[in-house]
Amino acid sequence: MTTTYAVTGMTCEHCVAAVTQELSSVEGVTDVAVALVPHGTSQVTVTSPAEPSRDAVASAVAEAGYTLEGPAS
Repeated sequence: MTTTYAVTGMTCEHCVAAVTQELSSVEGVTDVAVALVPHGTSQVTVTSPAEPSRDAVASAVAEAGYTLEGPAS
């Protein structure tokens, strides 16, 4: 299952690495892909057997220093 989220505050590849590292530590997550939009809303796609809880995703994104805006539209 893949779920795409909207994340703000990311500006560079360091941001991508930080978000990827934190989300990869969420239970069940097998892959993270980021479509970086510097100073905009980036698309973060998480692959897992079952959709992780929004709280777990929001917490991981916040731990990396960014803001989960919700599911991507």
